Amino acid sequence: MLFNSLDFAIFLPIVFILYWFVFNKKIKAQNLLILLASYVFYGWWDWRFLSLILFSTILDYSICRKLKTEESRASRKSLLWLSIIVNLGFLGFFKYYNFFLDNFIAAFSFFGKPINPSSLNIILPVGISFYTFQTLSYTIDVYKRNLKPTTDFIAFGAFVSFFPQLVAGPIERASNLLPQFYSKRKFDYTKSVDGLRQILWGLFKKVVIADNCAQYANLFFNNSDEYSGSTLFLGAIFFTFQIYGDFSGYSDIAIGTSRLFGFNLMKNFSFPYFSRDMAEFWRRWHISLSTWFRDYLYIPLGGSRGGTWMKVRNTFIIFLVSGFWHGANWTFIIWGGLNALFFMPLLLLKKNRNNLEVIAEDSFFPSLTEFIKMVITFLLTVFAWIFFRSESVEHAFSIIFKILSPSFFEIPHFFGMGKAVTTIVLILIFMFVEWFGRRDEYGLEKIGFTWNKSIRLGFYMFIIFLIGMFMQTDESPFIYFQF
Repeated sequence: MLFNSLDFAIFLPIVFILYWFVFNKKIKAQNLLILLASYVFYGWWDWRFLSLILFSTILDYSICRKLKTEESRASRKSLLWLSIIVNLGFLGFFKYYNFFLDNFIAAFSFFGKPINPSSLNIILPVGISFYTFQTLSYTIDVYKRNLKPTTDFIAFGAFVSFFPQLVAGPIERASNLLPQFYSKRKFDYTKSVDGLRQILWGLFKKVVIADNCAQYANLFFNNSDEYSGSTLFLGAIFFTFQIYGDFSGYSDIAIGTSRLFGFNLMKNFSFPYFSRDMAEFWRRWHISLSTWFRDYLYIPLGGSRGGTWMKVRNTFIIFLVSGFWHGANWTFIIWGGLNALFFMPLLLLKKNRNNLEVIAEDSFFPSLTEFIKMVITFLLTVFAWIFFRSESVEHAFSIIFKILSPSFFEIPHFFGMGKAVTTIVLILIFMFVEWFGRRDEYGLEKIGFTWNKSIRLGFYMFIIFLIGMFMQTDESPFIYFQF
């Protein structure tokens, strides 16, 4: 079920009314409703894969119950590895089986021994990367005794399958979200209005920005041989805003929807395109995944405690694994490797913790130095996104070579330029709102608080008008559903 669909527009009010007006007397009843609603939400896409999420839930619930009483270090490690192997085994099969098979065939063919086994037509379950990491973090935390295992299966099942963030995050930690299922939730009007405001902003990002940028990003990337370097560079810019509007828009809708039910999810994006270096960018982009890799991979590998070689090695590992997490294609791995390379000078010069505060924190405009750093960081990000979006490594290099050719200095020319200009204007409006709200949790959070009530409502109605005006005829899925 898509957030930007009529199905969800009907589903959400029904669950909201049942939650607050029918099942509001008991926490367990509310948790059971959330669990059932989450399975309906997920099963709307393909009910057959409900068995996977149910199996993962039962597995980690049972393992952690056993970890609670098991004192033997060897047995505890065996239980942990059972969870890791089974969960990552499912993820690896559904997501990477054909990738490894194709590369295995290519390797043998290179040495003159061609083989021709059949690939499987495997459907990737939506959200498997997200809920797998969510349950794994719970098991790891229980193993480390950082978290007590729950005895409430309904609460744990609702935590794993919580429908607002089930299929594209944020990847929640049990230490943050699970305890919220134990405590009684009271309806908070202010919190709910704030949730609706964040949902509105998320829908604007997805429907107005991402989906309209996607038209041109898809046109230029899918027909790259037909366009000049300048047009392809414009396409890379469009994709840069498409993926941000799409993914951060999903996170905003997820966080806002959770707030309607009295839950607080972690912030997943913090205005990353205003970053002054790549270290700051990765502190602000897909925060739940970045911090997951930091806590469960980077630090266990030694983190920054060792010498320079260990820091470099561990940094490359987490960026390459992050790239591979996104998909079974060498383009994602190169994307991760590029970001590691961009990160290296900051790490080696010990400047990766320089920009911890908000840009232009005490003024409206950034300084000239901050602006130049922001532009350079943005362009490096655009360059890396070319690999992320391309169908293959060869495709990415063909686009880059064209962008670096003399045709880069030609005026972009393509069908639908007038609408593209309108989209660029919308992007500028969007970035202005984001800049204005860069100190807040999301762009629209505090805009209009000091305005006259009529003007403020008019502003929100204008956003709703833009959503209705620029909404695509066909419902478009979120990009990260494929990851």
